[in-house]
Amino acid sequence: MTDSRRQRRIWYAVGGVLVVAFLAYGTTSFKSNLTPYVSFEEASRSARKVQVAGGLVENSTEYLDATEELQFAMVDEGGNTLTVHYSGVKPGNFEEAVQIVAVGSFHEGVFHAEQLLVKCPSKYQGLEDDIREYGSET
Repeated sequence: MTDSRRQRRIWYAVGGVLVVAFLAYGTTSFKSNLTPYVSFEEASRSARKVQVAGGLVENSTEYLDATEELQFAMVDEGGNTLTVHYSGVKPGNFEEAVQIVAVGSFHEGVFHAEQLLVKCPSKYQGLEDDIREYGSET
């Protein structure tokens, strides 16, 4: 076997090892960044980071400006409630939220959110009836 053939085989082997290493790294990174949506009950049993979604319970919001600590209660479609604690600036449209998604983990009876996603009512929500009325023949 000539030196150039041997050298080429070594480069192919090194390249193959690098491709496998990058694929393994990418797969583990992808899996560690997945945060599944779970129910409130599942969140209370899980030790990993998850996402929970629900509505804001009226008059449950407590926010301390000095420490930027937010605590509130969420309610799911089944009527179950979950206390959520968040450290950070309260979203400006928080009280008008149609739905809140909290990303975090459950500790000592409270869901500790690392991130809050707030879905606000659409500015087009009330337009559907107006459009039908305008387009109707009566």
